[in-house]
Amino acid sequence: MLLKTMRLLALILAFLVPGLAHAAAPTRFTVEVRGKGPDVILIPGLASSRAVWEPTAKALEGRYRLHIVQVNGFAGSLAGANAQGPIVDGIVEELAAYVADNGLDHPAVIGHSMGGFAGLALARRHPESLGRLMVVDALPFFSVLLNAPDAAAAEPMAAQTRTNIASMSDADLLKVQTRTMNSLVKDEQGRKDAVAWSMASDRQVMGQVTYEVMTSDLRGELAAITTPVTVLYAKDASMGFLGNFVGGLYKDNYAALKGVKVIEIDNALHFIMIDQPQAFLREVETFLK
Repeated sequence: MLLKTMRLLALILAFLVPGLAHAAAPTRFTVEVRGKGPDVILIPGLASSRAVWEPTAKALEGRYRLHIVQVNGFAGSLAGANAQGPIVDGIVEELAAYVADNGLDHPAVIGHSMGGFAGLALARRHPESLGRLMVVDALPFFSVLLNAPDAAAAEPMAAQTRTNIASMSDADLLKVQTRTMNSLVKDEQGRKDAVAWSMASDRQVMGQVTYEVMTSDLRGELAAITTPVTVLYAKDASMGFLGNFVGGLYKDNYAALKGVKVIEIDNALHFIMIDQPQAFLREVETFLK
């Protein structure tokens, strides 16, 4: 009788005291937790697998507790709630909820590409959810690379891109992604992996997230971010003449973010952690100290 009473009280308390209830599982992503120590959240980019962080995770998991995100719908994972947009805002809100529900104390966040953009949005909207942020090769407004002055100007191209991705045949998508990854990854195996992740991704999710990133502009909100931010950007000889401008582009676009550290990683393309794993890890180690 006493045992039954105690169980009933526990059940009542779980409803009355939110902290005692089980945390709701995220619907926009899943998380693999590894290691022990201070908390670090790793967010991959568009159509990427969490496996992109594997070399980094192996180097850190002996000293840090890693929370490695897999966005639903990418790299063979089921779309789940991401079958309906908007997606990126949902990811940001669920990241904040994940931190609160699991009692993480201002974790460090490292995000690549779309993951870095999501990290910026998290720092802007939920500064209590993270202690520091590393953005890996991502701008606060992606479409500046397409010479779009603002989100409205980028919208028609973004909408067409979303439609194209969703309707493309496997053969055509393979051609497009193979060509695209040749300009984003130097490492041969890394390039093959990135193409495979794209081909295994849900086309609707991939198209919708691309649309959202292309039409989201955080430049006007950077001045309000108080979280310490480090930005890594890639530079490589294969960029040719344009490589002379990439550093200025990143510094100009992050100029409003007080105290930001903008760091160049040479001999790398967009997937810095794959092309220059040792240089990347050195910057991560410095960032986490």
